Amino acid sequence: MNKLNVLTTGGTIDKIYYDDKSDYQIGEPEIGRILRAMNVAFDWEIRALLRKDSLHLNDSDRELIRQAVLASEDRHFLITHGTDSMVETAAALGDVGERVIIMTGALNPARFIDSDAVFNIGCAVGAVQALPPGVWIAMNGRVWDPRKVRKNRSANRFEAVD
Repeated sequence: MNKLNVLTTGGTIDKIYYDDKSDYQIGEPEIGRILRAMNVAFDWEIRALLRKDSLHLNDSDRELIRQAVLASEDRHFLITHGTDSMVETAAALGDVGERVIIMTGALNPARFIDSDAVFNIGCAVGAVQALPPGVWIAMNGRVWDPRKVRKNRSANRFEAVD
């Protein structure tokens, strides 16, 4: 992998909570801080495409993500995304040619001490270097084919579908 192209779209991974009203905003992408802290041994570039909760993403947002991928000559992509509609965005990316795209996010904000963000990003970084071309989801310690996974909201995790 020559360079990892990181596209951020918002979601829980980048949420900042305010104690007074249990309100949140989507802040700056946390992945840059995480990659710097982990002292990764590869080049990376971050492009913040959106700052939305994934429940608010629409078809034009998904097309923006797809066009950002297709417009780049890079082959390795990590897309941070909210977990509620990650599967739908993966489907909207369609055929990406010889690119490897890993989508990941977090079930708890990266700023929380017990967040799964660093673990999911680490899994995604390993996966983007090892998997064949296509679109994949890295969540809960597994790499999923987006056509065979769903988010189980009541269990707050991803799981296989038949």
